[in-house]
Formats: sequence, C-alpha cells, structure tokens
Amino acid sequence: MIVRIYKPAKSAMQSGKGNTHEWVLEPDTACAVTVDPLMGWSGSGNTQAQVTLTFPTKEDAIRYAEGAGLAYSVHETPPHKSPRRSYADNFKFGRIGSWTH
Repeated sequence: MIVRIYKPAKSAMQSGKGNTHEWVLEPDTACAVTVDPLMGWSGSGNTQAQVTLTFPTKEDAIRYAEGAGLAYSVHETPPHKSPRRSYADNFKFGRIGSWTH
C-alpha cells in the first residue's frame, strides 16, 4: 500500500490556522468510487481510505511508515508569507489605486 504524508492547508472558510500544525498520513485512493443504483449514494470497497493518522512531525510520520513497511510519498507545502502592512498605509499620500467612500 502506498501512503501520502502531508501537512494540511488551512481552511478557506476561516482565517485561522487550526488543524494545520500536524502531519497527516493517509493512503492514496486507488479504488474507484461506485454509485449505488438504488439509493444513489457513492461508496467504495476500500476501507483503508477511511484511516488517517496524525503525527506531530514529518520525521515521526516517515518513521512510522518505514516501520510498518509502507511505501510513502511526502508532499511539502511552501511556507506562506503574509505581507506586513499597517493600517496607516491605506491613507498615505501617493497610494496606488483610488480610495473612495
């Protein structure tokens, strides 16, 4: 089984960075999703897709995968750099763009 190790991105619904500090180990989904003809629900015979493990560091996740004999791939996300801005920059002289009420 091939597993994927990654650090989840922050939710687009909120500005906080909750649940983004731990590394996640989950199996790659290689099984196709089927649709139940009676109810229309989607399902799969792959029960391994329901398992996700979290680790405090990337090295711990890699150590677990190697100890369990799992092939793994690590997906690193680039660090997010937020621009430093002050509130006074909205009113400075020579500001690019129009400011209207």
